[in-house]
Amino acid sequence: MKVLIVDDDVVSRMMLMHMIDTTASGVFDVHEAEDGEDAWRQLDGGLAPAIVFCDLRMPRLSGMELLARVKADARLAGLPFVLVSSAGDAETMEHALSLGADGYIVKPFDAARVETHLAPLMRAADEQPAATLRRLGIDATRLLLYLGGLQRQLVSAGTDLAQLLAARQLDAARAHLARLCEGCRTLGLHGAAAGFDALRTAPDDAGLARELAAAHQAVMRQTDATRQLAM
Repeated sequence: MKVLIVDDDVVSRMMLMHMIDTTASGVFDVHEAEDGEDAWRQLDGGLAPAIVFCDLRMPRLSGMELLARVKADARLAGLPFVLVSSAGDAETMEHALSLGADGYIVKPFDAARVETHLAPLMRAADEQPAATLRRLGIDATRLLLYLGGLQRQLVSAGTDLAQLLAARQLDAARAHLARLCEGCRTLGLHGAAAGFDALRTAPDDAGLARELAAAHQAVMRQTDATRQLAM
């Protein structure tokens, strides 16, 4: 599972890498980018991290600019994106969240805050596509079709669930989350399934956005891995 750290300060990158390795040794394959342009080159070139930690102020392409570019790209829009800065003012945080940031941490780094963003990714390891194919008795082409269907289901679920929560139809929202949980579990996406299952206890807009983004990213990773089998 990949993590991308974007920061023009090499010391800050090293500190965050150390925290990630201490929190989950061996779980994450950490990639580095020295600024927003370098990060975009890697993402546009096919790097598929599970989460991005990105400094706010950098030359060439700032964290805000990279965030806007990522969220505007259909391939990357579901990528969890956490902005990092020494500027902890409320206006900056609100602007980051309005652009689609999934979180905001302030330097110097707090290990507990970093772990909060990593924890959903570590809940359960996803099944390898080869194992999913054996369990379901299908080929890679069929699994890709199922993953595509789940991705479309996740897209429509964002609007449907938001409407149910706004109307306080919590039982219907929980039933919808249960269906998403079952779909993810069937296709071996155990982390996403666990996230939707946990959200059923107390569904809310923030939790919904977080779990949908994580599930989108899980489907993207599984799709990429399945395509490798199909080649």
